[in-house]
Amino acid sequence: MIRLDKRILTHFDFVQPILILPVIFISYSLVSEASDMLANKQLVYFGIGLLAFVFFFLLPIRKMEWLIPTVYWINIILLFSVDIFGVSKLGAQRWLEIPFVHFTLQPSEIMKPAFILMLAYLIKKNPPDIDGYNFKQFLKISFYIILPFILILKEPDLGTALLLIITGYGILFIVGVNKKIWISLIVAMFVATPILYESLHDYQKKRITDFISEDPSYQVKQSIIAIGNGGITGKKADEATQTKFKFLPIATSDFIFAYTIERYGFIGGMSLILLYGFLIAHLLSMNYKLKSDFFAKSVTSGIAILIFIYVSVNIFMTIGFAPVVGIPLPFYSYGGSSFVTFMCLFGILQNLLTFRFDPTYRFVKIKF
Repeated sequence: MIRLDKRILTHFDFVQPILILPVIFISYSLVSEASDMLANKQLVYFGIGLLAFVFFFLLPIRKMEWLIPTVYWINIILLFSVDIFGVSKLGAQRWLEIPFVHFTLQPSEIMKPAFILMLAYLIKKNPPDIDGYNFKQFLKISFYIILPFILILKEPDLGTALLLIITGYGILFIVGVNKKIWISLIVAMFVATPILYESLHDYQKKRITDFISEDPSYQVKQSIIAIGNGGITGKKADEATQTKFKFLPIATSDFIFAYTIERYGFIGGMSLILLYGFLIAHLLSMNYKLKSDFFAKSVTSGIAILIFIYVSVNIFMTIGFAPVVGIPLPFYSYGGSSFVTFMCLFGILQNLLTFRFDPTYRFVKIKF
């Protein structure tokens, strides 16, 4: 007889799916209204994401920690390969084409889970003391943060590169670094800002110029009109003119937040923000339970920071408070790459939480 180990139900964090599933359902309803074809594709992405979640949830990650550096360096090699063998789309060389199947792979997306796991591995192997990491320890971990940042920046993909570097140093901030190091880092950033700006591509500079100019870009204008059209309670599908007549660009992906408010109004938009806010707060609150488990704490903090950045940048971009960049809303914007990546991350996280008291990793009990 086969019985499920009850400890799985005891330690599984049910708060996460309670907060994430409504986000997925609302997203699918909006995508379905916009396009039946996109809705069918999104169902495929949901299936792939679910398989990815189950795979990482059942994987004995703590027993396989020794493989994490290898996975990290394989991803670094893939990022190097993009510069040599990469496929260009819309002026950016970010993809690798898999031979024979004509399927493209974006190494920067795969890098996100590997990046967070690598930092968690390094922090567990060398945890900070009471005063936090010293300068030498900080530099050592910074190498693993800055290397993928530079490679992704060269593609060019400024948005993903900034996501990784902010997430990496955000994890270190939560884990603990000497205060003097942060002060020095902030000063260095101010000094380096003009140099970094001059190294940007022309289209990246244009996005910044459009952002700081008094007159917003066409995309942002249409987004603000859609938000205003939604009012407090939103419009019916036939009355959501910005989306229905395709004035709102990329309504199911980059600007889906504006689409949400046009359909469900201020109440719908605030409800979505609250779901994300509760999820981020819940993840960060876990650090108190994890205590000295630096590996799980680093992964939890990394995912929370990643979601916060995604949500903040996307919403600020939609209302004209940030430059327009291709950063989707987690579990909400149409597309497979981001959805599958976050399902992998949450599969890893649930694994670390559910089985942290079970070193044997026996998922089922078999009795004859």
